[in-house]
Amino acid sequence: MCTILIIEDDQRLASLLQTGIEEAGHHVLLAYDAEMALRLLKSENEQINLVISDIILPGMNGLELCKCIRTEQPQIPILMLTALGTTDDKLEGFDAGADDYMTKPFDFRELLARIGVLLRRGSSTKQQPMANNLKYADIVIDLDKHECTRGGVVIHLTPKEFALLQYLLENAERVVSRSDIQDNVWHTHFDTGTNFIDVYINYLRRKIDKDFPVKLIHTKPGIGFILSSFDTTQNKQDEE
Repeated sequence: MCTILIIEDDQRLASLLQTGIEEAGHHVLLAYDAEMALRLLKSENEQINLVISDIILPGMNGLELCKCIRTEQPQIPILMLTALGTTDDKLEGFDAGADDYMTKPFDFRELLARIGVLLRRGSSTKQQPMANNLKYADIVIDLDKHECTRGGVVIHLTPKEFALLQYLLENAERVVSRSDIQDNVWHTHFDTGTNFIDVYINYLRRKIDKDFPVKLIHTKPGIGFILSSFDTTQNKQDEE
């Protein structure tokens, strides 16, 4: 049985979420603000497998809470469940370190499906420890410290940019589709309804490629993207 921490200041909604998720076979802990949530996360009596958090909370908001969790316990999957549904809101949530993002109102069946995906991903991460460093060309990322350098220059990445670059490095010189990235970086099989992937590829290009003579992130038109020292796409427009 997995333990899921729900952070929701609307106590009626929190109770409904608890009932539905417990009926699906999970154990649920409730917190009504970030301070209460952090106490539960630090408790030696609880092993929490997944966090579901609202963004609008009393005191510390859900974005700041997400950043705190990422610092203290980076392996715990986090799902943002909030009424804030613009593209900018979602990008801000992912930048804070969220693994998935759902807006209210929501379909409870979809919520349970996304919970299942995140729990399987969390279990797989624990069972399959990775090497401490990944390297391709002159890019090196330290998976323990969440640090990235290119040619010895430190590159500052958000958590989701780091996860995307890690996936590209793990699949260097292989074309990955947008669907591949959605499944393995956002850990969801659901259509987000936005161009998140293209936005984050462009974020990475600005940080990883813009100031370096050799461009590594290339678009394969109609297929996806490839991390390669060789431009196989002949498509310069996307890389400017």
